[in-house]
Parts: sequence; C-alpha cells; structure tokens
Amino acid sequence: MKLLKEAKSLISVNIRDYGMYIALFIIMLTFSIMTDGLFMSSRNISNLIDATGYIAVLAVGMTLVIVIRHIDLSVGFAAGFLGAIAAILLTQAGVPVYITIPVILVLGTIVGLFNGFLVAQMGIPSFVASLAAMLIFRGALLRVTEKTGTIIVKDEHFNAIGNGFIPAIAKIGELNLLSMIIGVVIIALFIYFEISKRRNKLKYNFEVISSGMFALKVTFISAIIAYITWILAGYNGFSWTVVIVMIVVVIYHFLTTSTVIGRHIYAVGSNPEAAHLSGISVKKITYIVFCSMGMLSALSGILFTSRLQSATTTAGTLFELDAIAAAYVGGVSAAGGVGKITGSIIGAIVMASLSSGMNLLGVGISYQYMIRGGVLALAVIFDVMTRRQRARA
Repeated sequence: MKLLKEAKSLISVNIRDYGMYIALFIIMLTFSIMTDGLFMSSRNISNLIDATGYIAVLAVGMTLVIVIRHIDLSVGFAAGFLGAIAAILLTQAGVPVYITIPVILVLGTIVGLFNGFLVAQMGIPSFVASLAAMLIFRGALLRVTEKTGTIIVKDEHFNAIGNGFIPAIAKIGELNLLSMIIGVVIIALFIYFEISKRRNKLKYNFEVISSGMFALKVTFISAIIAYITWILAGYNGFSWTVVIVMIVVVIYHFLTTSTVIGRHIYAVGSNPEAAHLSGISVKKITYIVFCSMGMLSALSGILFTSRLQSATTTAGTLFELDAIAAAYVGGVSAAGGVGKITGSIIGAIVMASLSSGMNLLGVGISYQYMIRGGVLALAVIFDVMTRRQRARA
C-alpha cells in the first residue's frame, strides 16, 4: 500500500518523464490485442526497431538542439545527401568502407559547423539558417543523383550496417546466444549504474526514492530489457543498427548527465543570458550542439543508405519532422532547457510503433498522418500544460 502511494506520487511529480513510457505500453498492448499478438512478434519488433534506427539517431541530436532553444530543419536532406556521397565513394570512387564512414562523419560535422556559424556567429535565427541549408542539401542531393536517379550500393560490409545482425556464436533452442549475453550485460550495467547513482545521491544527502520503490523500478526496467532481448534473440538477434543506436544513446546520455558540457547545454537552454553571465560561452555550446547534429545526420544517412542498399533522390524527405516529433513526444520542452536522450528514443519508438501497428491493421496512409499529427499536438499541449501547472505551483 505504501509503495502504491509512493508510485502514484512519483508519477504525478515526474509525469513528463514517465508519460511516454506509459503511452508506449498502452500503444503496444492495444496493437497486440488488435493484431492477435502479431504486433509483438519477433520479426515485427525487430523490423520496427531497425526501421527506427536512422530517425532515433537524428532524434538524439535534435534533442540537444531543441534543449538550447533552436531547431534544425536541414538534417533530413543533409542525411540524404551525405548518404548519397557515401554511395558515390563506395561505388564510383572505389573507396573502402572503413575510410568512407569516417569521411562522411567528418563531412557531417562540417555541415553542422556551417549551421552553427550562421546561428552563433552571424546571429541568423536557426529556423531560417537551417531552412536555407535544407534547400541547399535538397538541391545537392538531386545534383549528385540526377544521372541515374538511384545509386545502387553492392558493398556487403556497408549494407550489413543497415541489414545485418551480430553473428550467432551458438543457439539455445531458437534463441541467439550472443544476443542473450549482450542483454544480460546491458541489464547488469544498468543495475550497477543505478545503484552507483543512488549511492552518490545519498552521499551528498540528496532526496531519493525509498529502497522498495528503487528495487521495484530497477526490476521493472530490467524485465523490459530482458523481454525485448528475448524477442530479438528469437528472430535474428541484435542487428548492427540496434548496436549503433545503443552506442550513440549511451555516449550522449553520459555526455548530457555526467559531464560539464552537458550541464552547460542545459544551462544555456534554461536561460542563455544567465548562462552567459555565469561564464558559459553560449556561442561555443551552440557550435558544439550543431556540429554534433551534423555528425549524427551523417550517421543517419549511412544507416538509411545501407538499409536501402542504395541512394535515391527522395532520401531524407521528412526525416527532420520525424526527428522533431520524436523529441517532443519524448518529453523535450518547446521552451528549451528540458529533455532527455532516453526520452527521445522512446518518442521515436512510440511514433514508429504507431506506424507499424496501423500498417498491420490496414489503416490508410492519410489517416496515419492525421493520427501521428494528433499525437504530436497532444505531446506539445501536454508540455505547455505541465509548464503552466509548475509555474502556478
């Protein structure tokens, strides 16, 4: 009874953080019932997560951009263009994949530097600067693909990034053993870091949840990780796309929660003027965030191109809107200063789950767009209402 009362209090106080998890659970449960369990099949979940990869990577970068009160509309066609450049390097220039990928990531960072220069140095509003960049990269993509329309990539190692799975060293029945081991390692690391974080808070006399609630929280999240691992291991195991996304999430989660740069990013987003007066270089942070966004755009382009095994003239279309939607649904505040990397990943999965579930039910594409738009509107309305409620309190 005491735990139930504490859980209700915890959810009400941290509704922004837990809301998207509740929404994801409801969406998955609903579609599972309506599709007679097909939605939660190993094949569908594996395909859903793989298809979310390139948007999830963009959502991570977009989270930081929105946190510092900016926007980047160029990420979609930047990803499409850089993916096409990767295809050209591999097919026409004969550059090996282990050189192509670092080159594309560096080019992406330069793209982000260009946007950061326009915003931080020239003082151009990010909406206008990134809109100009979007048109530039749209034209550049059409220019490099105009001869053939589609550039087919036949490099097996490159294509494995978007379509391959980690090798199965052995199998337990139908389960991929290596994927099971990875899942166990992830759970062990999660428990270790949660316990470590709780000890540090207690050490400095910060308020923490009760031991019973902490144990319940860790057990619940570990069970979810174990269940997802079991589902994926029952198909082909963890894909390379999932591994790459997990690495990106771990790096950026650590960056935003445990480093000085992370604290500066949220300080700038909360109040740029106060951050400047406290000695934080707002321009430097803007450059860092936009360069990061450019690099992740390049990675997204690599994931998308390798998944399609080709570069097309339409690559990158609406990617930026999907990334922005994932960030907002994941709890990023439109006012800046608030948002978590893990939340945006959940937001990306929520939007992908909606599309996947509606496809399985045969819902028309017109209705799909309207429903997804409605979900985004509800997420922003929820954000505004939450901020008003806190301001009154």
